[in-house]
Amino acid sequence: MKPRIFNRNFFLIFCADVLLIFASWYGSHLLRFNFQIPPKSMDVLLHTFFGVLLIKIGAFYFFDLYRGMWRYASIDDLFRIIMAASLASIVIFFYVLSAHGLLGFARSVFIIDWLLTVLLVSGCRFSVRFFFQVAGKNDSVKAVAARFFPMRPPRKGEARNLLIIGAGDFGEKIYREIQDNAELKYNVVAFVDDDASKIGKQIHGTPILGPTTEIRHIAEQLRADEALITISSISSQRMREIVSACENSGVAFKTLPGMGELIGGRVSVRAIRDVAYRDLLGREVIHLEEKRIGSYLQDGCVMVSGAGGSIGSELCRQICRFNPSTLVLYDQAESPLYDIEIELKKNFPDIAIVPLLADIRNRSHLAYAFETYAPRVIFHAAAYKHVPMLEMHPWEAVTNNIIGTRNMVDFANRYGVEKFVLVSTDKAVRPANVMGASKRAAELMVQGQNACNLSGTRYITVRFGNVVGSVGSVVPLFKKQIEKGGPVTVTHPDVIRYFMTIPESCQLILQSGAMGEGGEIFILDMGRPVRILDMAKDLIAFSGFEPDKDIKIEFIGLRPGEKLYEELITEGENIVPTLHHKIMVLRGQSCNQNVLNGSIDAIQRLAHRQDGEGIRLKLKEIVPEYMPADIPSARSGNRKEADNRIMCAPA
Repeated sequence: MKPRIFNRNFFLIFCADVLLIFASWYGSHLLRFNFQIPPKSMDVLLHTFFGVLLIKIGAFYFFDLYRGMWRYASIDDLFRIIMAASLASIVIFFYVLSAHGLLGFARSVFIIDWLLTVLLVSGCRFSVRFFFQVAGKNDSVKAVAARFFPMRPPRKGEARNLLIIGAGDFGEKIYREIQDNAELKYNVVAFVDDDASKIGKQIHGTPILGPTTEIRHIAEQLRADEALITISSISSQRMREIVSACENSGVAFKTLPGMGELIGGRVSVRAIRDVAYRDLLGREVIHLEEKRIGSYLQDGCVMVSGAGGSIGSELCRQICRFNPSTLVLYDQAESPLYDIEIELKKNFPDIAIVPLLADIRNRSHLAYAFETYAPRVIFHAAAYKHVPMLEMHPWEAVTNNIIGTRNMVDFANRYGVEKFVLVSTDKAVRPANVMGASKRAAELMVQGQNACNLSGTRYITVRFGNVVGSVGSVVPLFKKQIEKGGPVTVTHPDVIRYFMTIPESCQLILQSGAMGEGGEIFILDMGRPVRILDMAKDLIAFSGFEPDKDIKIEFIGLRPGEKLYEELITEGENIVPTLHHKIMVLRGQSCNQNVLNGSIDAIQRLAHRQDGEGIRLKLKEIVPEYMPADIPSARSGNRKEADNRIMCAPA
């Protein structure tokens, strides 16, 4: 049922429209006859006015011109006014033709009347917006004038003068929201942009200045208090330059997230946040094949294991964009599961969000989930990933990363899941630690399902490096150390890693799932590797300190299982190009699933006995390229003593 529209505002606008319709109909005759309307034409004008009035009011109602909140009038409203006037003019033409004929009737009146209707009606509507935007804020005359001459901005109460860096769509939308919301204590004094074709122009009367290297001079001239970076796609180098310019100017600065973080592309001042390290990595817009992704996610049941984790929770947010009928959140961690459940139910009320507090190692838990919800697509993101911790507890890597994955695969086959996407890691390539070897074993298991024609389910693996800001990653650790005054601990001066933002990685996981036909390993383009020492220095400088002067950097040596650098491709894997420039695909080994199953059964028994050395030896059989670092021998049977020595290694 349509909402009620017959209120005071409706009658005010209706009365205004009656006057405007008469003015346009009468005015069109005045203009046509040079302000001397012949008596015969005047008779036709008066006799047809009531019909013209009914036709135009009907067209306005049909195009919902009485439902808009005209304080927020926009280009869309102007288009609806034009369409309503056009429809009315066509109907009026046939009405006059049938009622009076066109003999002796000036046909140009129809065109002039259409033009006057559009001008008068749109002018009336947009004057309402002008009133609320300018006079409706109770500004002084001086403040109103400053909107049109903003080079010497006023101080409005506690409002802060704001520079918007980036004169694009993001910047314009934020400007409009600030102007339309009197509660936002900002005066937008100027836009700043490096595009020479924009400099000197205006957006809604506010000048575009530049370039960004002149932010300090511009901020001083306009008495700016704060800068807001609103560039949706920007390289790491450009972001660093802008941040440096803001720091040198002395103004506080914030940013809007990139498109990858804005679910559905919704831009709002509520999304404004402090600039984070992930912004310094660059934030290229990921172009997704929306229809292709929607074809396998929309209107179906999707299950995400590890839904409370960094990758799992962002996967859930991105999946909800494609409107599955049901999203099953599967995780054994109670609090993160609750948090993502509440968030998704609030933001996506039309999707059935089902939280399951369950463990992938428990087959009865999985049986209930698959029997009850029959998922069509599975994203398997549940895994233990902390390298030093799993070096100390290799049996947990086996039971969770290997046996848990086998359980998921077994039930996916049993219940006819269409697609199974395994979230893997670059540490699976020539692994030097238990975590990487366990993930490589999981990859082999998943790949073999299609390579050996064991299942009709399409199994896809997505392999990528570190994600910035995930739980247990290096950035949160460095930030905590900086907050405490240091030192910042780096394992080795030459350690390098690949990094990607969480939203970017999850979008590419969804894209890979759409592209996969079964048996592939998709490799995400991680860009240029980052030296961890450089990252530590950046974070220290970003926090307002000088590296090695205010905050010391200490080298503590590589931890158990760590490598100096990570790889994304292992020997024997052949790269196959894809149509997406950020994704490569590999086709790996031939079918060896029977041998693999026997080895997994054996390693499961070793994990049950918590035989750390036996697990490493068996992992070496399963993954021949696994090269574990020298570890204390457990052959004497004193496993606890050996593990204690590992635990005492530098962390």
